[in-house]
Amino acid sequence: MKLAVMQPYIFPYLGYFQLVNLVDTFVFYDDVNYIKKGWINRNQTLGNGQAQLFTIPLENASQNRLIKDIELLEDPKWKLKFLKGLEQSYKKAPFFNEGFALVKETFEADAKTISELCQLSIIRVAEYLELDTKFKVSSDQYHNQDLKAQIRILDICKKEGADHYINPIGGQEIYDKTLFERENIKMDFIASEKIVYEQFDKDFVPYLSMIDCLMFLDKDQIRGELNKFKLV
Repeated sequence: MKLAVMQPYIFPYLGYFQLVNLVDTFVFYDDVNYIKKGWINRNQTLGNGQAQLFTIPLENASQNRLIKDIELLEDPKWKLKFLKGLEQSYKKAPFFNEGFALVKETFEADAKTISELCQLSIIRVAEYLELDTKFKVSSDQYHNQDLKAQIRILDICKKEGADHYINPIGGQEIYDKTLFERENIKMDFIASEKIVYEQFDKDFVPYLSMIDCLMFLDKDQIRGELNKFKLV
């Protein structure tokens, strides 16, 4: 059984969904510390041919608190402004209606914390793409906060009965494959290949939120992009 464990991010970039699609079970790692100016409550969309950063307002966000405990700041004006900006930027995109509806429904859902909203954004995209990955939440399942770093991930693998753990390529420096192999768990790192698609008629702007893909690509095209990676 293939397993991945990742912090929940808001409409993360396509590479995140390559990992989601690759594994049988995907664990939202929400009982670890929140990281300020990371990608949990921030991402980028396209605007005037450039990457534009958006940041979801939070209540008492701190790196001393767990992701699952960080509440959303109720700000109807921010939400209205964000959705209006998306509409202005993408209304001429070929799949605007489908993409905008998915994003709007997600942001209007009854989420109380940034973790809930991020998880919802990922699950809704997975459902739209008809991925059959099973999602679990670390704070609901494993109760192993006394463990640290890769030992904690290894514990999750064991509890789930995983025999293959897959991590983003950025984790090569902090994970020891031999540690997992001693427990009969294969470890690989996923590296996305170069992804380019047409964004209006301008130079391609990479590494944007999945929101951008939803606006410019249909379901089958996105599913095709999910296979553009290699394991190392």
